[in-house]
Amino acid sequence: MIPEQPENTSLFEIAQVFLKLGTIAFGGPAAHIALMEEEFVRRRNWLTHQEFLDRLGAANLIPGPSSTEMAIHIGYARRGWKGLFVAGVCFILPAAIIVSLIAAAYVRYGSFPQIEGLLYGIKPVVVAIVAQAFWKLTKSAVKSVVLFAIGVLAGVLYAFNINTIGILVLAAFLATGPLLFKVHHHSFSFSTLGLGQLSFRTAAAAGVVAVTNGARFSLLRLFGTFLKIGAALFGSGYVLLAFLRADFVLRLRWLTEKQLLDAISVGQFTPGPVFTTATFIGYVIAGVPGAIVSTVGIFLPGFFLVAASGPIVRNVRRYPIAAAAFDGVNVASLALMGVVAIQLGKAALVDPLTAVIAAITLVILLRTRLNPAWTIAGGAVLGVVKSFF
Repeated sequence: MIPEQPENTSLFEIAQVFLKLGTIAFGGPAAHIALMEEEFVRRRNWLTHQEFLDRLGAANLIPGPSSTEMAIHIGYARRGWKGLFVAGVCFILPAAIIVSLIAAAYVRYGSFPQIEGLLYGIKPVVVAIVAQAFWKLTKSAVKSVVLFAIGVLAGVLYAFNINTIGILVLAAFLATGPLLFKVHHHSFSFSTLGLGQLSFRTAAAAGVVAVTNGARFSLLRLFGTFLKIGAALFGSGYVLLAFLRADFVLRLRWLTEKQLLDAISVGQFTPGPVFTTATFIGYVIAGVPGAIVSTVGIFLPGFFLVAASGPIVRNVRRYPIAAAAFDGVNVASLALMGVVAIQLGKAALVDPLTAVIAAITLVILLRTRLNPAWTIAGGAVLGVVKSFF
């Protein structure tokens, strides 16, 4: 097992790698996590598979964008608070800038740049990246028949749209079941695992904002609304859509239904975190200041929640029950990732050419150490070339 060696990583190196990932990470959280596994486990040896899985499990247990929180976790593991800040900001910044530029064009012209050809070639590459990361991480996460069964159950429940957090909690409970029978009641408590402190901090962060009713605009209200969403939202982009519609279309009436759907679309087809949808909405409502306060608002809770949970994740393997719970959460998280890969495949592999692109990419990734950025670039070129013919 390769230990974490924070003193060997400069802040410049952390900034450089996360700026790169924030620029090339198309495809949503599952694809982002796959790229991080390739970069930080296989290529740089910053984390072991187990350390990576533990942080993935922790990111899935707190509200906010899981892939961004993974970036923050990794930065914290390498350089503490400074690394936490640098990694998170550098992962978010490229997407925020790209989305702001698209929003500026949208406000001026009322439409998007034509990028269908570009996405045609990128999507099957993303499917292959997710598939290879899922395969590699599964070999570390599935340590027993029981964990395999838990993973299968989690995947089935997720496929039937059962609540994500409920699935993760169930997986943790099932994984700790054998140990719980061996532990006396007085020897097991949330404080033993360090979870009491985490749950208290999470609740405090989730309750930090109380946005007043009314449609009058202010940057403070815009910031507060996104801060509330970032502190309370679990789940996918579809859950984000529900939160945004409830606040910005129905309650505040700052957006139309069409503008909201356009904002979600931008978050889906640009690289980096899907939560940069907030950047687009902020720009549409209030220009550059609105984009800035919206971006800061929706991502800020994640920094505090990772800071609260980071020390716990580092020490969780010292306690058998906590370690078993994390094993259950890890295998369930991977099961969710597997289901997402299947769903992405259905949307991306639309004809024989896309299937061939995905298959070739998967072979390259499994048999070589080529940086996935090159496969994404290759897919984009193929997509653009096809669009001309």
